[in-house]
Amino acid sequence: METITLLQGKRVLLGVTGSIAAYKAVDLASKLTQAGALVDVILTEGAQQFVTPLTFQGVTGRAVYADMWQTAGDDALPVHIAHIGLAESADLFVIAPATAHTLAKLAHGMADNLLTVTALAARCPLVIAPSMDGHMYQHRAVQSNLALLIERGAYIIEPDEGRFASGLRGKGRLPETPDLLGHIRRVLGANGALAGKRVVVTAGGTREAIDPVRYITNRSSGKQGYALAQAAIDAGAEVVLISTIQHLPVPVGVTHFLVDSAEMMHDAVLYHIQSADALIMAAAVADFRPAQVSEQKIKKTSTEETPTLHLTRTSDILLSVKRFREEHQRPQVVIGFAAESQNLLENARSKRERKGVDMLVANDINAADAGFAVDTNRVTILSAQGEVHIDRTSKARIAEIIIGYLADMLA
Repeated sequence: METITLLQGKRVLLGVTGSIAAYKAVDLASKLTQAGALVDVILTEGAQQFVTPLTFQGVTGRAVYADMWQTAGDDALPVHIAHIGLAESADLFVIAPATAHTLAKLAHGMADNLLTVTALAARCPLVIAPSMDGHMYQHRAVQSNLALLIERGAYIIEPDEGRFASGLRGKGRLPETPDLLGHIRRVLGANGALAGKRVVVTAGGTREAIDPVRYITNRSSGKQGYALAQAAIDAGAEVVLISTIQHLPVPVGVTHFLVDSAEMMHDAVLYHIQSADALIMAAAVADFRPAQVSEQKIKKTSTEETPTLHLTRTSDILLSVKRFREEHQRPQVVIGFAAESQNLLENARSKRERKGVDMLVANDINAADAGFAVDTNRVTILSAQGEVHIDRTSKARIAEIIIGYLADMLA
């Protein structure tokens, strides 16, 4: 797992309570550490029935706190001020999994173990991921405690539905690590450079139907668009993702609209930019579509005659956006993309001028190690301030750079 800029150097306090889902907390602690966070773990007595302090120490490389009356080791905080030191230094306090018993303690200010007393001392955002078996989560007492915690500002990660250790099925399973990380990123980025801004992002290659079975498309994987949506969430934006992709996980906090054709994307973009501050057109939109779509599957006949496919132009989304901006003066910033196989900068400069975008991100699709269907890219960013080349790096990092430029332009 690569480092995540938002998490680098952040001090995350991870509280683990007595649920069988505690094993997932080990993976969460490991992934947070790999992402660049400094993770301090507090285990309740119940949690230690499922996983040991040494396990967490092994994945975080840091002291683990499990007893309010006993030190965690030579490198740990003194026992009498551990709860203060941990609380004061934390950027985020995550309790995952949180049992019904711990929820009740937190809701009513009880402080009889290191986790709950630290929660009272903490001033950082509190994220709670409940986990419990059977129908406990729906019990009125649990829901009342959750409502009280939400009223006080706690962020609750809703549990998943599925099979429990008891064999029953219901709502109460701790989400998997990628989902937990997504919620953590959403909370940490809430006050970022794009807080209060609404950003529309498009992703993926459109599909233009030939018949009920076949279609014309392109090699776009949608990965860069999804990375941009995540980077915008990390910066605190409200994000609408208009995408043709179904297999990529949607970043937590993103409002996702699935489309198929260029016309569907055109209509969706023009609708959502009405209330947007920025548009990032990362999708690879088809320039042409079949002039007529067969209602039935086109069959191969016994003759050698090959059907002829007549094409017509699709609507130019960026030109439509340009006209919309001239009339309504929004969105304030529009960023376009250009995938070129030759004369990269010449074609990119021309496109930026014709489409009226504030910034254009150009990439050479001939490179085997960047662009389509891979996790890396190399691009040139063109704007009124000049041209900046970014050498081969992850699409996540390129997304962060683009979002940084966007924040500056909106500011």
